[in-house]
Amino acid sequence: MKNKLDNLWINEAPKKGSFRSVFKYGDPNGFKHPNERLISELIDKFKLTDKDFSEKETTGNEIVDISVESKLSVQQIEQFEEICGVENISSKEYDRLKFSTGKTTEESMKLRKGVVSLISDLVVHPRNKTEITEIVKYCNQQKIPLYVYGGGSSVNFGFYPEKGGVTLVLSTHLNKVVKFNELNQTVVVEAGMMGPDFENALNNAPGIYGAKHKFTCGHFPQSFEYSTVGGWFITLGSGQQSSYYGDAGDLVLGVEMISPSGNIITKDYPATATGPKVLDIIKGSEGIYGIVVELTWKIYKHMPENRERFSFIFPNWESAVEASREISQGEFGMPAVFRISDPEETHHGLKLYGIEDTIFDKIMSFRGFKPMERCLFLGTSDGDKTFTKNIKSRVSKICKKYGAMNLTSFPLKKWEPGRYRDPYLREDLMDYGIIIDTLETGVNWDNLHQIHKKVRAFVKSRPDTICMTHASHFYEQGTNLYFIFIIKESDVDAYRKFQEGIIDSIQKSGGSLSHHHGVGRMISKWMPEHLGENQMNVLRALKNHFDPNNIMNPGNQLLTEN
Repeated sequence: MKNKLDNLWINEAPKKGSFRSVFKYGDPNGFKHPNERLISELIDKFKLTDKDFSEKETTGNEIVDISVESKLSVQQIEQFEEICGVENISSKEYDRLKFSTGKTTEESMKLRKGVVSLISDLVVHPRNKTEITEIVKYCNQQKIPLYVYGGGSSVNFGFYPEKGGVTLVLSTHLNKVVKFNELNQTVVVEAGMMGPDFENALNNAPGIYGAKHKFTCGHFPQSFEYSTVGGWFITLGSGQQSSYYGDAGDLVLGVEMISPSGNIITKDYPATATGPKVLDIIKGSEGIYGIVVELTWKIYKHMPENRERFSFIFPNWESAVEASREISQGEFGMPAVFRISDPEETHHGLKLYGIEDTIFDKIMSFRGFKPMERCLFLGTSDGDKTFTKNIKSRVSKICKKYGAMNLTSFPLKKWEPGRYRDPYLREDLMDYGIIIDTLETGVNWDNLHQIHKKVRAFVKSRPDTICMTHASHFYEQGTNLYFIFIIKESDVDAYRKFQEGIIDSIQKSGGSLSHHHGVGRMISKWMPEHLGENQMNVLRALKNHFDPNNIMNPGNQLLTEN
């Protein structure tokens, strides 16, 4: 069976210039193929046979061969060349497609069939913030729309160029630490710096900056390897260790933003009572007000030798949630990784992590932790040694109080190595018309179960659908619910209708429209109902101030029109 599975998957990088090279996630040579247990589960769930895996439905390995004329004039393109240098400008269709495309399932489904939606008219790689200031000023005069591309991991059409215009790629040149301040425990970082480069610089601070300590950025989203510091902040992202370190918006003390109405540099005080903060307005704005070019980021001491790891299995979802609430409200400190999986995700997770059929699985079953009822808890604690040990001790007591069984650190250690690699499963499965996708929402403790139940009910109303849910970002007042759904579907319209139904059920059941993926164009049409017209009018008024000609990421979030 193993050899047979190996033959199912593509093990080479996408062909150069192909559609697959545009939509493939992460490293061109990066793969995480479905294991035998997952494939067996999918065959059973979707009533498949070996024939369904005999030939790929689509691969997207066809070469991009499109002709889409740029709407910019020769004079306009020459102006961008003058500002940034001809080597940093491209009007090639492939480049314009690549930097107009995120990682939504819908984009992948279309590109697999060679269907190209709108693409930007020009791709520009600015070398510094001075050039960005000139670009914004020129585009405002010419009324040329501007979009920003960082790591390209957007899952909500965040930089889709629906009005044409220019895409600025920040990660090419604006990718450095500008200033390191160990005394304040802050760094000033350019917005285009990728996650691994940022973390490596901080981990090696003694050698690079002459610091006394090693540091960490504390922010580790699943897209960590292929996302930028600016992208984390501007979409209000959240990392896998956010319960301790905070979300991206909590980790930024100040920014420099370039907008059509002028440049803004917010102060980086740890706290100030000087009225409403413009920084809070910029958080999560997804480029609709201006371009964030630099950020002052909080940093923490990097002490991996003190990290404690722990895992538990709960008898049911209710007990896992109650224990998590008590931990979050315990006022003894928070775990860093803090994750509970509902029964269906636990069922699949034990397979994926290689725990099924181990001694742990046998002991769980013997002690009455039943499949499709039991719930997995994964956790770590970061910081000072006495702090991390205390977290582990207090968490253990609370989990035991709610009937959990200690699984040691074994499941956590099985999960950690692959925590950034799960997205690589998507291309393999989509080759055979199987879609794995996600949606997430912020919830309070008092409506968590209602939202979990209602959203799952909608997802499950579609026959033969897998719906896995976990909570992984915790606060005293609530958490998030992250829904992962797997379906067999090749029709884009049918998929979009199903996805919109899930978003609608999240909204109607009382959840937030997004917890950490941002809004983009995928969710924006629900914003007026979700926030109310008065709040939307405030955001539109701010948009009109910062960007009176609506050139900054038009159509995103606010459904703005020229």
